[in-house]
Amino acid sequence: MSTENTPAPDDAALREAMHRVRLEVDKAVIGQAGTVTGLLVSLLARGHVLLEGVPGVAKTLVVRSFARALGLATKRVQFTPDLMPGDVTGSLVYDARTGEFEFRNGPVFTNILLADEINRTPPKTQAALLEAMEERQVSADGTSRPLPDPFLVAATQNPIEHEGTYSLPEAQLDRFLMKLVVGMPERDAEVSVLRLHAEGFSPRGLTGVEPVVTAEEIRAAQDAAAKVEVTDDVLGYVVDLARASRQAPSVQLGASPRASTALLAAAKAWAWLNGSTAVTPDHVQTMLVPVWRHRLQLRPDAEMEGVSADAVLTSVVQQTRVPI
Repeated sequence: MSTENTPAPDDAALREAMHRVRLEVDKAVIGQAGTVTGLLVSLLARGHVLLEGVPGVAKTLVVRSFARALGLATKRVQFTPDLMPGDVTGSLVYDARTGEFEFRNGPVFTNILLADEINRTPPKTQAALLEAMEERQVSADGTSRPLPDPFLVAATQNPIEHEGTYSLPEAQLDRFLMKLVVGMPERDAEVSVLRLHAEGFSPRGLTGVEPVVTAEEIRAAQDAAAKVEVTDDVLGYVVDLARASRQAPSVQLGASPRASTALLAAAKAWAWLNGSTAVTPDHVQTMLVPVWRHRLQLRPDAEMEGVSADAVLTSVVQQTRVPI
């Protein structure tokens, strides 16, 4: 369908389109509304998402359904111990007909990359994603190749199985805007999941999930979210929260300035999605835990005592003065 001479949609229309995405994903994924919302906020903030949860809680399904509802290209890479960096980013291939090497794009050249079980591959391959996630490009043979826009990496990992896994380095974790913990659904939601499958739903074909927005609308929504106003008081509040995290007794390494900018971007996206023209402390508080939980390093003794990053951040919010 041609978009020539079609007026640009206003904020209300864009916001309604983003809400339709959530409703469409709900056709395939039940009981994971928080995960879907986190993915949507990350997309609007031009960030990436780390999904952590035990097998069978629909981590992969929610990403595939999300991509289908957005109408975006998506590719899935199963990360394994023998996966090489070129298997993700692409590599130079010799063409016998021309006698020259040409670059063959890897699966990272897509809109939404599902990096399944990312902690099962060695650090060298994990690091291959760093440039793609941060710079939105892949460099090879002295040439930088831009990735499609929009671009989002959704990586999954299993928190309970550690054999044959490699912990993500801090630099890699810091490139994820959010870490979303995908938990077990409530009883009623789980019954609804079984009912959906009993009625013939196929997770392979994503029965019933249809594209409801365009790439142009997504980019326009991202631009609109980036323009949400932020007062100096709110900026100071974000800084105060970061400084408080660094001073918490259980913390070895607190939130960095990059963590603060990530929190601000997520808060702006969340504010826009809820129809606000400016970021409030409530928006910041809502986004704080998912944006910072993977960026804190706890002291070893605190971890042995069962202290969690979520609990530390909740305490930081409670003890930091909120601007009026």
